[in-house]
Amino acid sequence: MRFHIALSASDIEAAIEDYRWRLGTDPVVVVRGEYALFRTRELNVSLRRDSAVPSGQLRHLGWEDPSADAFTSERDALGIVWERFNAEGQAAEIEAVWPGVDCRTLREGGG
Repeated sequence: MRFHIALSASDIEAAIEDYRWRLGTDPVVVVRGEYALFRTRELNVSLRRDSAVPSGQLRHLGWEDPSADAFTSERDALGIVWERFNAEGQAAEIEAVWPGVDCRTLREGGG
């Protein structure tokens, strides 16, 4: 399982450069100006332009879990959204929002 953290970012390109350095890896999915997904052995980190959430703020937390049969989402006692999903489900969600985005590396377990 990988811990998932989703952050809002107003400047995706600057955030990619920063998180590339912080995480020591390239993103496995990039939607120019809109979204980036990083995966390490322990982490699944998404950066997204989200007008509903100020830049630098938490969008949600969760788990990338290979045993997850379906995407689930719930709020904890603090009001934080927690998601649980597998890599295929995350790839499908990305492709639904941005058709034509290449999620092959995500599906192949990249990162």
